Amino acid sequence: MEIKNPILTNLSKVISNFFNPLVSLVIYFFYYSYKNYSWEEASKKFLPILLLLIIPIAIWIYRNVKKGNYTNMDVSNRKQRHSLYIFIIIATIIFLTVDYFLHKEIDWTVLMLCILLILMQISNFFIKSSMHTSLNIYVSALFFTIEPIIGIFWFLLSILIGITRVILKRHTPKEVLIGGTIAIFVSLIYLIMVKSIIF
Repeated sequence: MEIKNPILTNLSKVISNFFNPLVSLVIYFFYYSYKNYSWEEASKKFLPILLLLIIPIAIWIYRNVKKGNYTNMDVSNRKQRHSLYIFIIIATIIFLTVDYFLHKEIDWTVLMLCILLILMQISNFFIKSSMHTSLNIYVSALFFTIEPIIGIFWFLLSILIGITRVILKRHTPKEVLIGGTIAIFVSLIYLIMVKSIIF
């Protein structure tokens, strides 16, 4: 028999909604910019991310929910996620191209994000892996390269986020574990090969 706990459900909604992948990535980019750039440098770096990634993806999801193509803002339906992944992957490729043209270097953070999304898309043909869990684990790896304490905290937070996805019945435990496994794989590649961090 299922036990309903409204307090636990409401708390799970708050955590799950606040730490959706777009918000978590924005928090990371803000923090990274604060730690590494002047305001002018940060605006030049962050503005393309905002205009080419964050805003278009948010608008795409919102419009498709309004049209009835997506059931909800989480895009919980596995079949509906195919078009979402394709759009996000195309957006990241456009950003990488523009960013390389502007700065003459590859943004490895976004490139590895693109690889993560491609793997999530492949996974989505078989099982609806948790994007919330996966992208937050990747964000924890990004934070780890700047402040290991924040990275560890965010990884633990990602586990909590995964639990909320199960509580809210957005995912099964298996879907959360597979999303987490994919993210850990990509994150380790990022930390070891890209950032030369050896554990």
